[in-house]
Amino acid sequence: MSKRILSGLGLLLGAGLSAGSALALEPGDPQRGQAAAVTCTACHQANGSGMNIPGGESWPRLAGQDAGYIAKQLHDFKSGRRQNASMMPFASMLNDQQIADVAAYYSQMDVTPASGGEEASDKLLARGEQLANRGDWDDYIVSCSSCHGPGGTGVGSDFPGVASQHAGYISAQLHAWKDGERSNDPQNLMGAIAKRMSDDDIAAVSAWYANQAPGEEGGE
Repeated sequence: MSKRILSGLGLLLGAGLSAGSALALEPGDPQRGQAAAVTCTACHQANGSGMNIPGGESWPRLAGQDAGYIAKQLHDFKSGRRQNASMMPFASMLNDQQIADVAAYYSQMDVTPASGGEEASDKLLARGEQLANRGDWDDYIVSCSSCHGPGGTGVGSDFPGVASQHAGYISAQLHAWKDGERSNDPQNLMGAIAKRMSDDDIAAVSAWYANQAPGEEGGE
């Protein structure tokens, strides 16, 4: 048998193995995901609502988030592309199928109310609404809705829903992007925007989104 034929057979075999590996990953199954997510409930709660912890590490709402977004974040924690001492050990416990299942499980839950914006002043909330819906072109800050969608409900697997997300979590992530501690978003869009935001801007938009139910557009 010629070397050329052997080489061709090798390529075909490799392609077959790759296809078999891809086919082995089934679509996420919420029932399996519920079983795999049993350890997640300690922080993210049984209903996926998470928890706002003033002065501490707030745990995000996962309920109702896009499955593709949740899966990407788990893979990023697992690979080390996104750093978090609390999440990395748990993400590392999940295989690819379990990640797909857990993501499907949380995505089919109803969105829950958020906390952290209840005591914000009218002035702070007005600034938050401006940044969320219109941005501030004097400071080259693009509106949040440009990527996260009208009402902050999220767009696909790249831009999560931020309406009804805990203020403490939104604030922590914006500061992480601003300080260069997080960079796993498309084209570093969030890093570029967060660096132009003041601490007051971050507090404002975090509080405003925490007060929004999904689908609300703040009068826009």
